[in-house]
Amino acid sequence: MEYVIGVDIGTTSVKTVLYDEDGNVKGYSNNLYPLYQDTADMAEEDPEEIFSAMIEGLNHVLEKADLEHGSLKGVSYSCAMHSVICLDENYKPLTRAITWADNRAVKYADELKENGIGMELYKKTGVPTHPMTPLTKIMWLRNEKPDIYKKTRYFVGIKEYINYKLFGELKEDYSIANATGLFNIFTMDWDDQALEVAGVTRDQLPKLVDTTYQFKGMVDHCANMIGINKETPFVIGASDGPLANLGVDAIQPGVVAVTIGTSGAVRVVTDKPTIDSKGRVFCYYLSENMWVVGGPVNNGGIVFRWVRDQLCLPEKVTAEQMHLDAYDLLTQIAAAVPAGSDGLIFLPFLGGERAPIWDADARGTFFGLTRKHTRANMIRAALEGIVYNLYTVMLALEEVVGEPKKIQATGGFARSKLWRQMLADIFEQDVNIPESFEGTALGAATLGMYSLGMISSLYDVSKFVGVTNTHKPNPKNYEAYRELIPIYIRLSRYLKPEYKNIATYQRKHANDVSQDTKKD
Repeated sequence: MEYVIGVDIGTTSVKTVLYDEDGNVKGYSNNLYPLYQDTADMAEEDPEEIFSAMIEGLNHVLEKADLEHGSLKGVSYSCAMHSVICLDENYKPLTRAITWADNRAVKYADELKENGIGMELYKKTGVPTHPMTPLTKIMWLRNEKPDIYKKTRYFVGIKEYINYKLFGELKEDYSIANATGLFNIFTMDWDDQALEVAGVTRDQLPKLVDTTYQFKGMVDHCANMIGINKETPFVIGASDGPLANLGVDAIQPGVVAVTIGTSGAVRVVTDKPTIDSKGRVFCYYLSENMWVVGGPVNNGGIVFRWVRDQLCLPEKVTAEQMHLDAYDLLTQIAAAVPAGSDGLIFLPFLGGERAPIWDADARGTFFGLTRKHTRANMIRAALEGIVYNLYTVMLALEEVVGEPKKIQATGGFARSKLWRQMLADIFEQDVNIPESFEGTALGAATLGMYSLGMISSLYDVSKFVGVTNTHKPNPKNYEAYRELIPIYIRLSRYLKPEYKNIATYQRKHANDVSQDTKKD
């Protein structure tokens, strides 16, 4: 039996999954690290902590599996997009990893939108203008951290830094490069205009390679720490969004992947670069003749966590006392409320928003509150609001690639029967839940198998995904949602002029709040 490891480098953890040649899980490790949010809009990680977490994960899985010599054919990566690390001339970090969730470049994203350059670049890069992008992050560094910017020899992401430490090579795959906002999806190279706008040169960026590229000849001390043969191939892999589609077998035309984890996304695969005239959706490379078009949202399961921790502390305490999962208890409470939450609508923009509005200043709103509404209504409205937002992404996507033929849904939300049904009702489509374990890691492993010659096509992933459970839309529920969704869409548009005003106020007084908290 032959084996491959899929490594998923995420926002708060590295997930390491050992698969056999038939796609069966034979080992698993989830190694956590903190997200640093010391100031307003900041979201950083320590690259050394991520590197250590990956080493520990690989070591744990390999040690526990005790594989026969030579049976591990390779390791393949998935990685979160949009991170930036500044390296000096000796490849030492000058910064932590500035993640996709960091919004400090909002001023520069706004400038690009206002002067029209943002849309010009989108048409070449497939990346909507937003402070998540390394393009705008480097603009922010150049203008607000000039000492660091001037010392920086290389601008890289977390995967590039890890691979440099392991193999001494500074390479970047097309998929991760695509998400920087600096990569031209039609020339498959760094874009001259984007480089000029950011203020970087080609020699400050890694060499570009395809997603099937293999590293070999690991540095001795790293191989010893992991407990791996130094000549074991490491496939560079791709970014997490495209690989999530692959891992749930959503790579056929018209098959849409809907993901709700901490954040969320709606994505579909096309055979060529595809952009939106309104700039609402991204286009990211996966593999030859496979491009993933879709929209990511900031506000997925993290909103449900906020509901649990801030609105429903009594229920959380009750769940702990009864040894129940708090989320299960909250969904039970929400299930007692009719679809539409008795006319209560929640705009879930607790962390700004990406698709489809691409507004880092967007803020959350409960709309329609009356004395009749209870915490149960608010719980359900929050869950519905998350799905409403994903549905608006789907509407934008339909304009670009057509109506979906099939929906494959995955992520932490899939554990909730209520939430799965809600997705089917709001989308008015059958929703299929694949049973594949850690879909993004499976996508990485499948791409690795393809690179290593273990499978002949990425479409072979269908053999690994397994059976699916299907939820059909409930007519009684979707009739309620048909009335409420247009109100939700109009609200998000009407409030847009005030998002910037309230966000400016919040940033202005953030330090005041921090000082008051310290005094208490």
